Order: sequence, then C-alpha cells, then structure tokens
Amino acid sequence: MGMLLRTSAFLWISVGFLSLLEKSEACTGNDFPARCEFVLRNVCFEFVGESETWSQARGSCEKRGGELLKVMNSAIKLLLKNITRGGNTSNFSWWLGEGVQGQYQVPIIKNADVSKDNCTYMKLHPLQVVMASDCNQRRGFLCTHNVCESSSNTKNTIVSSHATLSRLKRDTNPMASSVANIGSLLLEADKELLRMETTIGEPTDVSRDIFIDSLLNGTKRLTPKFAVQNSDTISHIINCSTGILLLSMKKCDINANPNPASLFEEIFEIFRTVSLLVGMGTTQNVIIRHPSGTIYQSKHTPTDLSDAVLGSEKDGGFVKLPSYAALGPQLGKYSTIIVQLAVFSNNPHQSDGNITGSVCSLFLSDGDTEIKLANLTQMIEIFMPQPNASIQTNSTVVLEKNTHALTTINVSDPDMTIFLSVEPSANVSLTLVLSEGSPPTSTYFSNTTTLSPTGGYRWMITPGMLQQIPGVLYVSAGLFNSTWEPKLTLRITSFMSKCLYWHIERETWSTDGCQVGDKSTPERTQCLCNHLTLFGSSFFVMPNYVDLSRTSELFATVSENYVVLALLCSFFGLYLATLLWACYADRRSRSKMKMTLLEDTHPGAHYNYLIGVQTGHRKNAGTTANVTVKLIGSEGESDAHNLTDPDKPVFERGAFDMFLLATPFPLGEVRNLRLQHDNSGGQPSWYINKVTIQDLQTRHVFHFFCGCWLSPDHGDNMIKKTFNAAKNNEIASFRNIFQSRTSTGFRDEHIWVSIVDPPSRSPFTRAQRVSCCMSLLLCTMAINIAFWNIPTDEDSPVLFSLGSLEITREELMVGVQSGLLMFPINILIITIFRSIRPRVISKSKKGDSEENLRPPAVTIASILKDTEEMISSVSSSPRNKMSEMHRLESTTDLGLALDRVHEFIQLMQGESESDPHWVYCSKFLLAGLCHLLMCLEKLDEKHFPSAQEYQQTLNVTNLLVHKAEMVFSSHLVYCPPPVKIRKRRSASCWLPWWCVFLGWFLLLSISGVSTFFTLLYGFQYGRAKSTKWVMSLGLSLFESIFILQPLKVIGVAVFFALLLKPAAVEETEEIEQVLLEQQDKCRRYSGRDTL
Repeated sequence: MGMLLRTSAFLWISVGFLSLLEKSEACTGNDFPARCEFVLRNVCFEFVGESETWSQARGSCEKRGGELLKVMNSAIKLLLKNITRGGNTSNFSWWLGEGVQGQYQVPIIKNADVSKDNCTYMKLHPLQVVMASDCNQRRGFLCTHNVCESSSNTKNTIVSSHATLSRLKRDTNPMASSVANIGSLLLEADKELLRMETTIGEPTDVSRDIFIDSLLNGTKRLTPKFAVQNSDTISHIINCSTGILLLSMKKCDINANPNPASLFEEIFEIFRTVSLLVGMGTTQNVIIRHPSGTIYQSKHTPTDLSDAVLGSEKDGGFVKLPSYAALGPQLGKYSTIIVQLAVFSNNPHQSDGNITGSVCSLFLSDGDTEIKLANLTQMIEIFMPQPNASIQTNSTVVLEKNTHALTTINVSDPDMTIFLSVEPSANVSLTLVLSEGSPPTSTYFSNTTTLSPTGGYRWMITPGMLQQIPGVLYVSAGLFNSTWEPKLTLRITSFMSKCLYWHIERETWSTDGCQVGDKSTPERTQCLCNHLTLFGSSFFVMPNYVDLSRTSELFATVSENYVVLALLCSFFGLYLATLLWACYADRRSRSKMKMTLLEDTHPGAHYNYLIGVQTGHRKNAGTTANVTVKLIGSEGESDAHNLTDPDKPVFERGAFDMFLLATPFPLGEVRNLRLQHDNSGGQPSWYINKVTIQDLQTRHVFHFFCGCWLSPDHGDNMIKKTFNAAKNNEIASFRNIFQSRTSTGFRDEHIWVSIVDPPSRSPFTRAQRVSCCMSLLLCTMAINIAFWNIPTDEDSPVLFSLGSLEITREELMVGVQSGLLMFPINILIITIFRSIRPRVISKSKKGDSEENLRPPAVTIASILKDTEEMISSVSSSPRNKMSEMHRLESTTDLGLALDRVHEFIQLMQGESESDPHWVYCSKFLLAGLCHLLMCLEKLDEKHFPSAQEYQQTLNVTNLLVHKAEMVFSSHLVYCPPPVKIRKRRSASCWLPWWCVFLGWFLLLSISGVSTFFTLLYGFQYGRAKSTKWVMSLGLSLFESIFILQPLKVIGVAVFFALLLKPAAVEETEEIEQVLLEQQDKCRRYSGRDTL
C-alpha cells in the first residue's frame, strides 16, 4: 500500500499543482509574514537564498516562524523534483533540518566537528540529500511554515489573480465536484473524454491530471461489496482509465510536450485499486483483463506462497516465488497476503526503446499497506515471453581434424547475457574458449568451458564474464577428449537477452538486483530478481555471421563455386547494355523537354497562359499536322495560334508539350478551347488526351478532358472541335483521379516499368532509374542470401494461411528485418534523384544569328500592317468598345487609325476604377505605339505625300506614346498586377543540382557493399546451396516486379481517388526562361528595355 500512497500523493500534487505557484500567507506568530512560493497540503516551502551556516539558518528560520525541513517523504520529493525541472533554484544547495532521511541520501560521512544532531543539506539538480562534513559552510536554507486560511478581511493576505483563477478552475471542474457519486463521475468522465477527443490541443497536462485524480478519488470511495455487485461500474472505470491513457499517448503535441514518465504509474494506480476492491470482496481469484494487459489477484497465507506460481504460463508472463525459507523472515508476520501480478503486452514506458516483449509487475499487500520484498536469499523467477523473437543460425561449419571453429559475436550492450549453442553432428565433447578484441590463443583468453552430451551444448556468457565495454567477442570451439570423425559439423546458434526493472524514483530502467536465468530461450526470458517492481526484458536476434577473415580463402574457391559470380556478371552485363540505351534515350528526351514560346504571339502581349497538351498513348496517336488553338473566355477570346516549335517535334505519341501563349488582356474564366489541324503530313490523325491551361497571373488552372481523335479517319471524323472546361466534380471524380494516378504511378512510381517510358519532364532520368534498379537488385540479393540459410522454427505460429500457402511469424520477422535493411537507403537515393533541381542553363538558340536578330526592313506597308494588328487585337474585347478597322492602305488611313487609338486612350483615362484588364490593355497599347514611333523614326519623309504630313504623324504618335505611358502608370498604381511568385514544388522541396553526385556516391557504395557480401555468402554456401538460392531469388524478384510493385501503384491510386485529391499540374522552372525570352522579344519590338 506504500506504493499506492506514493502514487496517490503524486496524483494529488499533479492535480493541485495549479496552486504551487500561488503566493500565500504563512502563520508566523511574529511580525515576519513570509511569502510562500510553493504550497503542499497546507505547508508552504520557502527557499531563502541568504548564505548562512547550518546553525544560523536554523535560527533565521525560527525567527520567520517556521523550521528547517525535517521530513522527506514521496510527496515532498515529487514537489522538489518539479522545482528542479522548472525553477531557478537548481544551482544552489540548501540546509535542511535534523534527522532528514530519504532514498536520495548518499553514504553518510561523519566528522568530529559535527554535533549529535544531523547536519544535512540538499541539491536540486538532481535531487540529492547529503550528510554534511562541515556545518560551518554557508548555504541557502529551506524553511517550512503552516499556511493560514486567507480571508478577504486580512490586510496582509497576498494571493495572485492567477492562483485564484487556477483554484477556481479546479474547484468548478465537473469531475472534481462529482467524486462522491460514482455514477455521476463516470458520466462526466465520458463527456470529458469526448471533449478531449474532439478538441485540438487536448488533453492538456492540467485536464489530464484532474481527470486521473478525480477518477482515482472516486474509485477509492467505493466499498469491496459495491465493487463485487456492480461489475459494469468496475468495467466502466477501467475503460475510462484506458481512454485517458490512449488519448495522452496519441495527443498531437506529444513531441513538443511529452507525457511524464510516471503517467502509466498514475493510471495503473486506478487498475490496482479496482483489483484490490474486487479481491477484498470475494474469496475467489480475480482476473481483470484490460486493453494494455491482464491483472491477476489472489489471497494467500504466507506458507501458501512458498514456491507458488502466479499468473498464467499459457497466456503470457508468470512469476515463480522462492521457498518459504526465503520469504518467511519478511512475510511470516502477516495473516493474509493479497498478491497482484500485472502483465502488460507492451512496454508502458514508451520513452525507453530497450524493452521488447511483455512486461510484468508484482505487488504484495496486507489489504492496507504494501509489503516490500528486498534482498531475498533466493531469487524470484519472472518469465516473460518474447513473441517476436526467433532463433537464428550464425553458421554451420565443418570441423576438420586438429582444427577449431571460430565464431565472432558483436556486443553493443555490455549488460547483455549471451546464450551460445554449439551442437555437433556426433556425440562428442567440446571445449569453448572466450576472448575479447582478438581471437583466443593458448595464453590469451577470458573464459573457458566444456560442453558434453550429458550437460547440453549451450554456454551462457554473463556480463560478469566480460569487460563491461562494447566490442567483438571471439569463441573458439574444438574437440575435448573425443575422437574426430569425418564430416563432423558444428551448428552454431546464439541470442542475447537482458533483464531490467523500472526504478520509480529515477524513472528509468535498471539492471540492479536482476539477472538473466539459465532457463531463458529465444521465445521466453527468465529473469531472476531479489526484489519487487516492474520487470522487463530485452531481446536481440544475432545477425547471420560471415567470417570476414576468411575472405581471401572463400574467394579462392571461385573455380569450384561460380554460380553466384556468374549470376552477378550476367546482371552487370545486362545493366551496362541497358545503361547505354538509357543514356541515348535521355539525350533524345532532353531535346524534347523544351517549353515553347509561340512565335505568332504578339510581342506586346503580356497576359500569359501556360498550355499543356497531353497526346494519348494509343497506337499512332501522334500527328504530323499543323495544330492551331484558340482560347475562349468569359471576357474575350484569343486569336488562333499555331502550336509549333521549330527546334523539336511536337505531339508525338505519349508526349506532354507545353506552350506559352500571351494575350493583350485577360480572357477571364477560360470556358472553351478550340483545337483543329490542317490534316497535313504523312500521319495527320491525332488522339488528344487532355489539355490544361494555367493562368500564370492568377494561378488558376482549367482542365479540358478531350479523350478523342481529331482525324478524318477515326472517331467522329472531325479535325476541328471545341471542348468545354471540366467542372469541379469532373476534376475530382474517382475515374479521372484513378486513371491519372495509375498512369503516373506506372510511368514514375514503378521503378522497373518507368525505365521504358518515364514522365517526359521528370528530373529522374532513365540512366538514374536503371542504376537504382540495379542497386535495389543487388541489395535484394545480399539480404536474401544472408537470411536464406535460416533454419525453420517448427514452433513459430502461422499468421496467415491460404490453401497451401502459409506465412509464419518467423517469416514475417525476416521480411520486416530485410525491409528495414534494404529500403531506407534505396528510398533515400531515389528521393535524391527525384528531387534534384534541373540545372537550367540560359543560352541562345542555335539559329539566332545576327541576321535573324536583325529587325526587318521598315516600310509603309509594314507600319500599316502592324497598326492594323494592334487595333484588331484591342477591338477583340467587348469592354474596349472599339470596332475593327478595315484594311489600312495609305498614310491617310494611318491618321484615322491613330485618331481611333486616341479615342481609346481617352476611354481608358475616363475609367475611374482600375482592374487587370485596363493594366494589360494599356501596356499592350504602349508597346504597340512605341513600336510604331520607332518605325516612323526609321522612315524617310519621302514615303509620305508631304513632309508636313510625316511630321504631323510623327508628332501625333509621340503624343499618344506619352498619353499611353500616363494611362498605364495610373492604372498600374491603383491596380498593381498580381505578383508572380515562384511556386514551390508541391510534392517535396528541390535539392541543389550538385546533390546528383551525392546520389551517385550512395548508389555506387551500396551496390559495391552488396556485391561483396553476396559473393562472400555465395562462396561460403557452396555450389549446391548457391544454385538453390538462385532459384528462390528468381521467385522473389518475380513477386516484387510483377505483384508487389503493381499492387502498390494501384493501391496508391485508389487511396488518392477515394480522398478525391487530383494530381497537381506539373510545374517547371523553365517558365522563367521562357518569360525572359518573351521580355527580350518585347524589348526588340518596342525599342525599350522596360515598359
């Protein structure tokens, strides 16, 4: 019961911790009111920082109306530990009163100057209580006072508003006010659990502690009779306790605000209290099963506990107590003893990763207080199963005449106990020699033992036999007083285990007083302990061993065992051939990845649309015809543009071509798309899959699901079609997302299939994909051959059965370990290659010679044509209220056109409200007028009927340019265009281009290591076993390529389709390069660097 009291005190402090920061008045009896920072059970703790001797500190504390701290119980220790974590007092030491005792006390050092009264001080980082050797040293001191009840009429009462609010919150909590009625308490507990589950940030530390404290207090108010008669209520209490535990372990901020290590102890206190209530109300044994495990409770007399077995050998962990001769001195004085054995399927203290398998706790009580057992003359035996463990063979060696077999064991934890089994194929005796750091010799060794048929062929190497440092152990096995027989083999197996207990005060796992027993097996650990607490065990499966010292010897057998070498050579030959093809295909693909700025786009147009055209994968889906496109929006429509690129072929089968189209003004919401071709070339038929149009200013994306032929010979025999933009429900439909994800998955995610046809714009090249496949293949071979020779555990349970196909737990564990060894490094390599930023190098086109960059000759005809195009483009928008002009044929028509442009500028000046339409229209008009002015300045006046008319046209144009500049500036100020933000990659962040070298380094390194160990294992297995392994490897690769990978792709596609998340539009940084090309084109057109 002492443990119950300690946990209860801890819970009280956790819930009442809201008041620990309060300022309260102490009952001094004098005129020295003290401000108490920390309060516990009507006692305030005052840390006085004055530096005084022990005698001076005692006197100062008495003058303050208090006394030095004299008691150090569990509740006070917990309070001081919390102060250690959060306070600013941890850098000092503090005098305590005489006679303080505690578990934190170090061995007492007596001094002749010390009086008969104890002279003690404490430190808070960590909490330690020390017997001083010099009481004249100067330290701070800890003074305790009794706290008075503060009233509103007391003048010197000091209570902070925060404290008042905290106390008010605690007192008005529905659960805290329902403790007296268990029914109401459980109803409020259900409501509180629901609130925590549906509220972000819950459970907080305060709400969790209040919940646990209220539930525990309500449970303690129950009687044994009530507990026996109301099993539903007991089950409800257990469910509520489990609920708060699960919510606390899965809260969102678990990383930033971890649960205290004592959380499980607090909740288990409720389980234990329930078990005691039920057990005291009946004479029968009680078994309480809860989601975390099972509690076994029974009543015994002291003599009944002699060699008693507690728990269930069938269901899990159990405990065997020693004889009454060892228990009698500590249990003989009790008439009835209540025994509680709690078995947990998992480690309740999740912060510690060394515990595997089940954990158990043994608790003895006389009904009121806990009975402690310590320093027993005989050990308590605790058996804990290891459900995920399986024995693993290190090696099977042939013992030649007059030789020894050498085995190495890697020891990472010196507290581990090692079990080494050396089973000969004949009834002979063996001698084993142990050494550390280097193989044993006749003069250098640590321990020896002899194994015989009668005593068994297992050696338990305990931590005491080692040097308590990690390293490599060498064990030499040879014959001992036995006759050698031909073909004598030794089957060497090993495993490690460790026994620990939970130290409540230190809140950590410890091995003190516990050791591993010789009855341990890979499936069950036997722990021997001489005290009671929470017990756990650790298990480690030894990796398959290969003797690296025999490398040259094994490689010398290549002429006899060439199976694995031949397989690797064939794989590398296939890899090199595929790599050459992949490099050639990548070079061709790079030439087709160019994003095209449409040549027939007006140089002055700057409202940009990115058009992505996906040609289908059907047979003969590509086209040789000339394709034109027209965008129709809610605020206007574009001209018809030719989708061509002089530097690369477009609209090939399966290709995704991207074009930049610019309009003089925004088209609004793009509602329709008109595609047509001229049915030219040898293969004009075209199967268009889909088109995406992205407004680069607003980032809106419009989808057009075409899925049809533009052909006079296929489909509906049409070469011109208008498509409607897809609606939101069509974009998010299961069919569309599933098809898109499946196609993308096989072409990108399926690492083997993607070699043939990867996404056209992916930075993950074919050469890199081929190399990743080779690395993955080599890793698979190395891990497969390392685990291939593991013997079958006949006792391993079957987890899955389908006809003759069975999967055992041992096979599952081997699969999990193989995956952990193989996939992380390969996934890292693939992720690096996928995420590398393309190295875009800005360079001019091959055909951009000086002649091509030289502007064309200026004539009246060209000026009239450019002016006509400018007015035609502006008049295509209904908002501009400008009618189209007839063909301009003379300079007189040019003057009329300029008058119409002047009217349009006045129209824009009269617009009081600016929007992007007027911004881009005025910018387009300014570029066109600048071009016209530049052309007029290059002309001679002889091209006009008279010099006066030429000068007048030049002056009017110059005036219009200035007015257009003012209009553009005014609209730009009041309605700035959307800022073109560089979009970040949605799937993951980009890596610098030079990370490609890191990816290749990792790939070559893992491939080399895998090749080395595959050869080493193959040479060790021999020719016959290597041949069998090659056959099993083929089945494994077939399963991975044709079953697991396709299932993964389809599963991911279904997952995203069910979540209704369409794939994002592919983006590339080539957009910036194309926009720079567009700006350069505008600069040469207008004659200005900037508009």
